Amino acid sequence: MVDQIGHPFGQRNDPGGPAVTIAVDAMGGDYGPSEVVPGAIDHARSHPADRVILVGDETTIRTIAGEMPANAEIIHASQVIGMDEHPALALREKKDATILVATDLVKSGKADALVTAGHTGAGMAAAVLRLGRLPGVDRPALAVQMTTDAGPMVLLDIGANPDSSPENLAQYARMGAIFAEQVLRVVRPRVALLSIGEEKGKGDARIARATELIDETDLHFVGNVEGKDLTTHMADVIVCDAVLGNVVIKFFEGLSGFIFDLFRKEFRGSLRGRLAYLLLRPGVARIRNVFDYERAGGSPLLGVRGTVIITHGRARRRMIRYGVGVAATMARTKVPELIGAAFASVPKEPPVGAPSAPEAADAQVAATVPESADAPVSEEPAQSVESAS
Repeated sequence: MVDQIGHPFGQRNDPGGPAVTIAVDAMGGDYGPSEVVPGAIDHARSHPADRVILVGDETTIRTIAGEMPANAEIIHASQVIGMDEHPALALREKKDATILVATDLVKSGKADALVTAGHTGAGMAAAVLRLGRLPGVDRPALAVQMTTDAGPMVLLDIGANPDSSPENLAQYARMGAIFAEQVLRVVRPRVALLSIGEEKGKGDARIARATELIDETDLHFVGNVEGKDLTTHMADVIVCDAVLGNVVIKFFEGLSGFIFDLFRKEFRGSLRGRLAYLLLRPGVARIRNVFDYERAGGSPLLGVRGTVIITHGRARRRMIRYGVGVAATMARTKVPELIGAAFASVPKEPPVGAPSAPEAADAQVAATVPESADAPVSEEPAQSVESAS
């Protein structure tokens, strides 16, 4: 069971921790400010010590927000990067885009974290190009919380790097472990590589080499896990490249929707089914809670100089509120700083054939981001079986 921002119940961060300032791309996402603004203000009202900065068209935001709490403010930005635009072109042409203005607030220190439901590719590119990578990090990774009956676990990378090297995978393992420790409150998280067999090192040459690299660290490395192990919580941090990670989360999206559709058909199909639903309703509610991806809030982009949460393009008010909560928790626990400190203490040897200056890759990030990069979590929450009644 997990709480409202993905923490196991009883293991939440202290809500009385240091106050933080969260910049929110108020115009992003499929539903735009009509959902983003109320969700961000919900966090501001429930966390009066935090500050929320809504970035976007001031007139539109004020119309939607109505009377704003004292700890919420607006910074005007006149342009929006649409979900169908190419991130590289849009970032170059729209200098006053909400995602750029919000990212610059983090860069300047006026905000501690950023939340966006807008174009995933533009969000990643803005973070890498404006904030930059943490020292020692070759490539940032996009992570997601996946829920099991034992609580949440972290899967990364799910969308940032489709051609990760063994060295990249080893870095993802370190970053994912820090996130699990600080945000999910997991003591000494178990780390595993997602591969085709349980035997340690089994897989392609990349997995074999990544196994050697992670074995040399002080991480709690438990070897490989297979796809069937993802629901049994055999590890707290699962590492893979973005292609495999994206396939995994979208398979779970489709599977959960299929299962709930079957339930609905059975319960609606006959009087006996409706009676059965009345008896099963408490259990169905518990299952629905497990599949409720909105509680995760969004996906952190780990490895950049700041806290960045990219939530789903179809996120509604509730998920935005949770996303701001995850961003606040990451900022409060200083996850980026801890990742930076971890990599600063590790001697770094460039992989064979790698560019001598990895910074050059940053300049190509926006151009290589897919034109229609999908957001990194389910497209729709699993609908409640209660609609059958």
